[in-house]
Amino acid sequence: MNVPEIPEISIDVEYERIKTNAEKNGYRLNPDIDFVKNLIRGLLKNEQRYGYRACPCRLASGIKDQDLDIICPCDYRDTDVEEHGACYCALYVNELIATGKQNVAPVPERRPPRSERRKALVVKTVSTTTRPVFPLPVWRCKVCGYLCAREQPPGICPICKATKERFERFV
Repeated sequence: MNVPEIPEISIDVEYERIKTNAEKNGYRLNPDIDFVKNLIRGLLKNEQRYGYRACPCRLASGIKDQDLDIICPCDYRDTDVEEHGACYCALYVNELIATGKQNVAPVPERRPPRSERRKALVVKTVSTTTRPVFPLPVWRCKVCGYLCAREQPPGICPICKATKERFERFV
């Protein structure tokens, strides 16, 4: 598929939008602006190709339902940033990297193989009298009530900006 070039003005506009949104929600972008703009170029090209912004560092299938976990920001971003200081593609980074006090290091791929992804989406019910068993824990912000399903609570609540310590396991 021949994908037209992305105009530089579109990349600049998107960079400002992503940066503003990231900062508003407690995230930081990689301080290497050229690097970030190349990632944005890849996101916009994937949007042209597939109709959605799949991470340019991963192989998208072209089937949105199969790629929901890698649509930017991907499902793995927060855990990657917490554990490794950056997400897989290094678009999002922690404070130390954003301020130049630490360098970006390789982040291992945590996306499960395609055969395992379907299994992770299934919610099991033990019986009709018990609660469903979810594949991930559900966390609740004690300040605003925000709920999210993931391995660990977010570092910062996207709603009220409360820190990780203000979350409790809900389910």
